[in-house]
Amino acid sequence: MDKFRWAYVGSGSIACNTARNITHGSHEISAVYSRNAEKAGSFAQKYGAVAFTDFESMLSSGCFDAVYIATPHTAHIEYALGAMRAGFPVLCEKPVGVSEAQARQMIEASRENNVYFCEAMWTWFSDLPYTVKKWIDEGRAGDIKKVSIFYAFPGLMMNKNSRLLMPETAGGALLDIGIYPITYCYRLFGYPKSIKCKGRVRGGIDTGETVTLGYDGFECRLEMSLSKLGESCKITGTKGKINIPVFHVAQLAALKSESGRETATGRTDYLTEFTRAADEIRAGLTESAFVPQKATLDCLRITDECRRQMNLVYPFEKQEERI
Repeated sequence: MDKFRWAYVGSGSIACNTARNITHGSHEISAVYSRNAEKAGSFAQKYGAVAFTDFESMLSSGCFDAVYIATPHTAHIEYALGAMRAGFPVLCEKPVGVSEAQARQMIEASRENNVYFCEAMWTWFSDLPYTVKKWIDEGRAGDIKKVSIFYAFPGLMMNKNSRLLMPETAGGALLDIGIYPITYCYRLFGYPKSIKCKGRVRGGIDTGETVTLGYDGFECRLEMSLSKLGESCKITGTKGKINIPVFHVAQLAALKSESGRETATGRTDYLTEFTRAADEIRAGLTESAFVPQKATLDCLRITDECRRQMNLVYPFEKQEERI
């Protein structure tokens, strides 16, 4: 089978990380678009792609099978809509937009143009979290009583011009790293009965928050921070405990129950994600079985509510309100 050809939108760190991984498999990068000609040229030369500094010209070239979007999430909607309206499938980095409303626009474009659209949430292209969900659904840990998920990255130590720290690019903890624990909790237990968020907002971005998602009989306590480093997911039930040490890119999960200790292993990597997305596109699907569009919508609805409770509004949203 011929290699699956990707057109990259963006040539920054995420684009480079995925490219290094997927080009060892059954994929090639045949086109790259960036407004920065030097970056586009360097990336293209490294991966044997054609460089473009005009997005429409890249779309017109038709030298690819699908578009992968790896820009800051504030720009996702522009490129996703443009690609889908031109008839191309889209794999878009998480989160696909800054709000549920943006995600809904993209999903509507997918349906109107009958093309694939999927959030590149690599955690859920892996088999391992589905094993964790199976343990829970089968009652292997008993009735769930407590869930604690922690994810922290020392982003405040980065250069102040980093997209992660800029309000103009919807920087902050919630959308960049918080989307992982929120999605993990949602995929295991569904949409919550209640949402409570206490966050720290400084300089127009959230530097961290505690989000409590309420369910029947238990709560999920999610903590995310840009001033610490660490990651864990612990699920406690009446008959046992589940531990996923590095949940968002897990290779191991452990269940300790009345019948003993059981472990599950798996791979969470970009190659698996891109290969499964490519297989779905080749099969003519418009929605992924691994990352359903409803999950994308619902998780951004949760982040919308968290931002509402923190009174976190990005500069471009304020401009839209004035218009």
